[in-house]
Amino acid sequence: MLRQYLQNITFDWPWMLLLLLGLPLLAVYLWRTSTGRQPSFLLANTTRLQKLPRGKARWLHLPVWLRLLAVACVVVALARPAHYSTMQLTKGNGIDLVLCLDVSGSMLARDFEPDRLRASINVARQFVGRRKGDRVGLVAFSGQSLSLCPLTTDHKVVLQQLGKIDYGMLADGTAIGSGLASAVDRLRAGNAKSKVVILLTDGENTGGMIDPPTAKELAKTYGIRVYTIGVGTMGYAPMPYRTPSGEVIMQQEKVSIDEKLLGELATETGGQYYRATDNKKLEEIYASIDALEKSKIETSTFKKRTDEFFPWLMAALVLLCLEALLQYTWLRKLE
Repeated sequence: MLRQYLQNITFDWPWMLLLLLGLPLLAVYLWRTSTGRQPSFLLANTTRLQKLPRGKARWLHLPVWLRLLAVACVVVALARPAHYSTMQLTKGNGIDLVLCLDVSGSMLARDFEPDRLRASINVARQFVGRRKGDRVGLVAFSGQSLSLCPLTTDHKVVLQQLGKIDYGMLADGTAIGSGLASAVDRLRAGNAKSKVVILLTDGENTGGMIDPPTAKELAKTYGIRVYTIGVGTMGYAPMPYRTPSGEVIMQQEKVSIDEKLLGELATETGGQYYRATDNKKLEEIYASIDALEKSKIETSTFKKRTDEFFPWLMAALVLLCLEALLQYTWLRKLE
């Protein structure tokens, strides 16, 4: 505990600690000095020491050690020990942003490394890490939608929930409208001046409780910009299938993304539509959105100084009081 305490201490006048080098000389002086009253300083009187039991004679040295420790504490206090902590003051307005990710079965296609779903999660994690000062939420959808994380500035929680996303957590399908509506519901009550949804999917809307046009109108009503991302290569992509015997085989499946719908959702809400055909392109898209949606955050950093000399002075005072107490009580009986 003391080691940890000292590691967090900075001495403003560290050169004062050189006085500690004089403690051995002070110790010799105290041992050789005779006051005539304090038995602890009459240690040169070997005849007197020989008359005392060996155990009791050893205690006559105690006041000297207490005084040396008191002097050491005073020297440390003179070196002006202090604890410095870094404080950050954030001013400005962050963005409320919800990631809306498709987790349907087609997201397991291997035209991305290792597949569309894992590639999308990995890039999303990097994106969240760059959004300092923003509140970020998370929605997953396939045949239905599920809000995984409310808006929060604690991005560690968002990253944890991203790590828990997996295929099969929801009924299969592609309910784009329901996913967008859930994201809008998370954003509508916020006070941020800028509200954004990033909706990523690799297919066409196949159902859900709310259709995409209705979800789009909800986003427009609450002033929410929607950026849409279609993930999938052009043409055909390898899709894993499990046979009845348990063997996994790859089959080529046509990539079908409703780019018209995704374009309308984006442009009519003030956002943009992007097409990602590989991992690199997906990273570039998120970087582009990151550049477009900049937070107006100003962070001021300053240091706070806390003096730590008082505990050392108190320790010195306690040691001196203990020395005096011993001199005039128990040790006096040894004279």
